Amino acid sequence: MNYEIKKEGKFRYIEEGEGTPVVILHGLMGSLSNFDTVVEALRKNGYRAIIPSLPLYTISLLKASVRGLSSFIHQFIKYKQIEDFFLLGNSLGGHISLVFTKRHPERVKGLILTGSSGLYENAGSSYPKRGSYEYVREKTQEVFYDPATATPELIDEVFDIVNNRAKVLHTLSISKSAIRHNMEKDLPKINKPTLLIWGKNDIVTPPEVAEQFHQLMPCSELHWIDKCGHAPMMEHPIIFNRTLLEWLDRQKG
Repeated sequence: MNYEIKKEGKFRYIEEGEGTPVVILHGLMGSLSNFDTVVEALRKNGYRAIIPSLPLYTISLLKASVRGLSSFIHQFIKYKQIEDFFLLGNSLGGHISLVFTKRHPERVKGLILTGSSGLYENAGSSYPKRGSYEYVREKTQEVFYDPATATPELIDEVFDIVNNRAKVLHTLSISKSAIRHNMEKDLPKINKPTLLIWGKNDIVTPPEVAEQFHQLMPCSELHWIDKCGHAPMMEHPIIFNRTLLEWLDRQKG
């Protein structure tokens, strides 16, 4: 992690740069460090990057859901007094971004979704079940096109989660709520400029999911990244950031 994590009350977050705000939401097995290169690219190009840490394991089990996490983000946005911002979400973070935008369309300028849940998710591939370290390593590597993207630190993090009963209960609750909370009927009503960046080799939210998002969202454009799995910003940061910045700059016009 290259950036200072600020702690204020119940909120932990990274904030870097000045300019138009881009609020970034990580996934269920993700962390703030997944977006290090994105933060750097935004900071250097006149944007304010803000990544709140989602309370995946500290939120009450009753609120451990997509809606509960969307409410948490609403509290954070109000606390930070962020107006007129873009939302960027990977995996579960994309789903939370969509629920937030449906509830508070007046606050959001546009959406960037990458490997987003909300329509279909191969839950068996999104997080491994409890097992040996070797099993967890294999399942974590499967999420990426290049297994080397799964660093030892990331594998250790996932291994800790799947062997912690409280974290497993929260993970299952959130994952089940994401599957139940299908947004097929909501997407045509989200009239926000939307950038879809998708890995052609994503096994968690496969390419046909990206195509369905593109068909259902009236103001969307879809960009593919070849030889890429579920986390394009980690696997192909140069292509991802170039695509993101070109699209953001066009929204200014």
